[in-house]
Amino acid sequence: MNPHLRDVAIPNDWDRRGLPGWSYHSDALLELEKEYVFRNHWQIAGHVSDVPNAGDYLTMDVVGERALIVRGKDGVVRAFNNMCRHRGSRVVADSQGTCKNALVCPFHGWVYNLDGTLRGAARPRSFPDLDKTEFRLMPLDLEIWMGFIFIRFRKGGPQPSVAELLKPIEAEMAHYGIADMVPSWGIWTQKSPVNWKSVRDVDNEGYHVAMAHPALQDLYGATYFDEPFINGVSRSFATYNPHAGRRWSVGQYIKLAPAATHLPEHLRKAWIYYGIFPNNALSIMPESVQFYQEFPLSTGETLLRGAIYRYPDETREQAAARYLAYRIDRDTMNEDVQLSVWSNESMLSEAFEGFYLSDLEYGVRTHHDHLRRQIPVLGLETAPEEKDMWALNDALRSQV
Repeated sequence: MNPHLRDVAIPNDWDRRGLPGWSYHSDALLELEKEYVFRNHWQIAGHVSDVPNAGDYLTMDVVGERALIVRGKDGVVRAFNNMCRHRGSRVVADSQGTCKNALVCPFHGWVYNLDGTLRGAARPRSFPDLDKTEFRLMPLDLEIWMGFIFIRFRKGGPQPSVAELLKPIEAEMAHYGIADMVPSWGIWTQKSPVNWKSVRDVDNEGYHVAMAHPALQDLYGATYFDEPFINGVSRSFATYNPHAGRRWSVGQYIKLAPAATHLPEHLRKAWIYYGIFPNNALSIMPESVQFYQEFPLSTGETLLRGAIYRYPDETREQAAARYLAYRIDRDTMNEDVQLSVWSNESMLSEAFEGFYLSDLEYGVRTHHDHLRRQIPVLGLETAPEEKDMWALNDALRSQV
């Protein structure tokens, strides 16, 4: 069975250059990225199993925005700006938790219902009559797709609905029953001392697997291939090598992982990665699924965020396989962090003359092309003046 989902033919004589080096350390460009890449595109906030009961909430602080996801008494999961309508305080301070019947601002005690409507202000006589709907928490766009909670900070945006965006991978993903999965160890975060694009550049190609990721090369290196970004979605696919197991974690994984009879034959020994523009990824294994993403903290620091989910009725063998897959992935991520540091630091050197990409790195080019469409100033090889960046980009956008 051909595991390719889409036409992945690489064009002849394609432009093998990457983004210009200046774009990895420009403060002015970073502000454009926040506005035109991160705030107006879909972001994975978590999974419905992170907020299983009424009053359960999850927060996400990224690119200067604060999101609050809460399940209402009616069972509906909603997203809001985590911002009190009184003075802008956080309504919820913790990253995850449960409230009983309402959300209470810790600053002055304004109270909101779980559907976001205002229940009441503290000392209400000190205000004119407040319309409970007008002063509700400000809602965010939210869609749930196969259990994953997607939010968007800006209303509308260049992407279609999540369901339409991810239609090309829907049938393949449907085999896994992801909507019914539950958290393994919760949502994790860590920081990396690089520009966010350097993280994504490493993740968008498998050319480096053979050299830089010995465990992955052992597990599936002979079969791995990438499908580049097409309409905002990429896909990478691999099945276990016939003689995998030279490394301890890989050998134990192959030995202990049960036959995934709940999956079709061609997926029972497959690891699949889906990229979702601009910065999200889903990683699928026979015993688990995870999401991970990156957000810029500055031009030289990135927040990494993600979580792993498991089957609610997993066996001991599935649990062992899930842990071993996590070990393999953990080592891979540490290796990728080092690779991104080495690549990123070169961008500051006057000797850096840009990328020259292999056909095996066409996914990097297609991601960069997606970025250029959102921020056309990225097409300039010479850095504009920082003070002119926004106006110049606006002028170029008006020409598209």
